[in-house]
Amino acid sequence: MPTPEFILSLREKIGHDELWLPGVTALVRDPAGRVLLGQRADNGLWALPSGISEPGEPMALSCSREVLEETGIEVEVTDLISIHTTAPTTYPNGDRSIFVDHFFACRPVGGEATVADDESLAVGWYAEDEFPEPLSAGVALRLAEAAKFAETGRTLFDG
Repeated sequence: MPTPEFILSLREKIGHDELWLPGVTALVRDPAGRVLLGQRADNGLWALPSGISEPGEPMALSCSREVLEETGIEVEVTDLISIHTTAPTTYPNGDRSIFVDHFFACRPVGGEATVADDESLAVGWYAEDEFPEPLSAGVALRLAEAAKFAETGRTLFDG
């Protein structure tokens, strides 16, 4: 997906300086417990659906929008699993960003798993012991957070 217009506008003003952005990541499980993954077009890694919230957009709405845009699956956001701040990222063009990621549990309510935009090469449902490769390291971290959330019922925060 191209860089959102609001980020391009900000970059005109701040150049490559570090930009803090609100992000969302979704853990979507089907009734069989399989996880929805997409193979990212930018790096070829399989990952959970994720994206950037638009200015003023509620985070849960951002999450459901991103899942639909990337995978064709309509979801209901059910829980906030964690909020964490990512490590700084420097992009090939020199732009620097840090994301405050909101990680949500979601349940599918409609649609078919399909490549729905240019951000993904492939999309599918996978059992945890059958995840495709190459898998983003972030998937294991998020699944560990989800397991801890399921055990405690408490949203996890940085620190």
